[in-house]
Amino acid sequence: MAQHFLLSAASRTLSLRAIYKAGEQAAYETFCKMRWAETDGAPICPRCSHDEAYSITTRRKFKCKACHHQFSVTSGTIFASRKMDFVDLLAAICILVNASKGVSMVQLSRDLDCQYKTAFVLAHKLREAMATEVQTGVVLHGHVEIDGAYFGGHIRPANLKSERVDRRLKRHQTGQRRVVVTLRERAGRTLPFVAMHEGEGVAFAIENVSHTATMSADEASHWDMLHAGWMVDRVNHSEIYSDHGKHTNMVESFFSRLRRMVGGQHHHVSARYLHQYANHAAWLEDNRRTDNGTLAHIMVSNSMGAPVSRSWKGYWQRAA
Repeated sequence: MAQHFLLSAASRTLSLRAIYKAGEQAAYETFCKMRWAETDGAPICPRCSHDEAYSITTRRKFKCKACHHQFSVTSGTIFASRKMDFVDLLAAICILVNASKGVSMVQLSRDLDCQYKTAFVLAHKLREAMATEVQTGVVLHGHVEIDGAYFGGHIRPANLKSERVDRRLKRHQTGQRRVVVTLRERAGRTLPFVAMHEGEGVAFAIENVSHTATMSADEASHWDMLHAGWMVDRVNHSEIYSDHGKHTNMVESFFSRLRRMVGGQHHHVSARYLHQYANHAAWLEDNRRTDNGTLAHIMVSNSMGAPVSRSWKGYWQRAA
């Protein structure tokens, strides 16, 4: 009886290994097809662009027949020098695009069965790949809403009421509070920008909004300068949220999702990396009606097209 149980356990282990191996091979082929879509996964040398290469079967590498450069499917991409299996990278992508308001790094590390530090850096690399779609160089058209929302810099009040200070005064601030100024096309793209003050959004609009567009803003005085370049609808939020079609509800809905991502999932976001979380939320917002399978393919394709991360490659060696 015991011998039969051991044989059954061994056979189950072997079958699981075979399934994992097959899944790993399928994930590897998916990455190849996303990296070299024009040749349906056949390798192209990143150095000389020659499309013929030897396959080094012992370590999943290729050697160019023209310049003899050795490379892999992740060479020169956001996943350069990776150590994780391809099936785990694909799982991380699926989890990240499936979470409509983000996922905490503790949860991601548990799902992938890896260290917190590994999940943290991997997620930020994927956010960099997302940011290739959310570029500040694009020009928005149609009707564009603009607004800002402040994040970070929380000051914990003292326990005793007599020791509490007015946290609105500058001398009591931490210097970590930032504003995410966002431009959003109605039925279009979302473009966030991190600044120290909301008024900096005027220069952001000048750079990224077509002068044939129309705009909506609230009654904050710094938006008065927008009237010099655009026809602007203004709505006074102290009295009304929407005034016969004049509103900033679309950009406000983006801030609502971003706040839930920052407060509900991550609990704290450094001002240094707030722009990446804002880009992540914008990417999810713009692709919210796309199915998960397509989102995963888009994310793999973006990762294969993104260059080596100068911010996140070797991050923990520098931060330790």
